[in-house]
Amino acid sequence: MNKLYMRCLAVALAVPPLAAAADEYDGSKPFICATIDVMECVPMEGCQRVSAESVEAPRFVKVDVGNGTLSARFAGSERSSRIERRETVDNKLMLQGVEDGSETERDGVGWTLSVAEDTGDMVLTGSGESVGFVIFGACTHL
Repeated sequence: MNKLYMRCLAVALAVPPLAAAADEYDGSKPFICATIDVMECVPMEGCQRVSAESVEAPRFVKVDVGNGTLSARFAGSERSSRIERRETVDNKLMLQGVEDGSETERDGVGWTLSVAEDTGDMVLTGSGESVGFVIFGACTHL
């Protein structure tokens, strides 16, 4: 009986943390994502791995779904983008937005951020005129 009690106790103690981890990145709390790998894609040339610095991709992206913003530091200044759409698909938090390019010399860019709710694995895509970027990374809470 004592062994059965200990097994039940072990299972009961293990279940709440697993349930909490399942919605860790559901947008209920702000988090930050770090860039790990960057791909740049150009028509007729394909995609190639590049450094974040060479394409001015942010090293870190702060995500605050509650305030509806994505923010990052570019060339020494912090910029924010409004989250225009939020949806959960297959246990992934999906966020989307658009930058019109008026604050920079860049053309307008559309972006999508996908974060696995249980692991924090992140994929950020951005597309503009004749170029697309895929940024892979990992997220953690602030």
